[in-house]
Amino acid sequence: MKFGLIGEEVSLSFSKNYFDEKFGRSGLDDFSYDLISLPAAEEIPKILRLDYYGLNVTKPYKSAVIDFLNVIDPDAFDMGAVNTLVRVGAYSWKGYNTDCMGFEQSLLTWISVYDLPAKALVLGTGGASKAVVYVLARLGVQVSLVSSSGRGDFSYGDLTEEILADHHLIINTTPLGMEPNTSGSPNIPYAGLSSKHWVYDLVYNPANTVFLTESRLAGARAKNGLEMLYLQADYAWSIWNSYGKF
Repeated sequence: MKFGLIGEEVSLSFSKNYFDEKFGRSGLDDFSYDLISLPAAEEIPKILRLDYYGLNVTKPYKSAVIDFLNVIDPDAFDMGAVNTLVRVGAYSWKGYNTDCMGFEQSLLTWISVYDLPAKALVLGTGGASKAVVYVLARLGVQVSLVSSSGRGDFSYGDLTEEILADHHLIINTTPLGMEPNTSGSPNIPYAGLSSKHWVYDLVYNPANTVFLTESRLAGARAKNGLEMLYLQADYAWSIWNSYGKF
């Protein structure tokens, strides 16, 4: 039984080790997990025609992959992003989003639903951002998007200490600061952060990004994306297992 991860750059992903270890612990010696680097979304159909049973999807194809699917889970359709695929027929695939499941569980184990800030800034507008925004909206948090591309409510140049002071939850969904480019960080006015802030970085490698370090120095509570990563992978496995009964 074959599984894999498709994305533009997947060599640093934790997914292969994670699933290979899971297969080994479960005695599934004939299961394998591949890292599949694709230069363009147009290459996705070639992979879907191969003998994979389940696939994960990472940047930048979480939205583009939808065009090649036969069925989409309603939540994934509403948010416009898919990160988990399961084969449901000889030539048919269904898409799910386990990022939203993992993010919501991780967020609510960190911040009580009663303590959630009323307003959030979400940095980035890619596929991961769509899952985060979907969850926050469902939880009643007012979201403003920050983007360098002009697709957000604010650009980074718009941000002031006053804007940060009005948004007590800040979530980075961009790859800034991720290995190997660990010196990068979102360009926000960190002096506007305080002990009232909760700062969440979806980046998990390294564990302490510049974004998290600067936020903690300003007094904010901070969390990386490692727990979310494991949770979304567990949800993906649950989806595959619900179809395959492994």
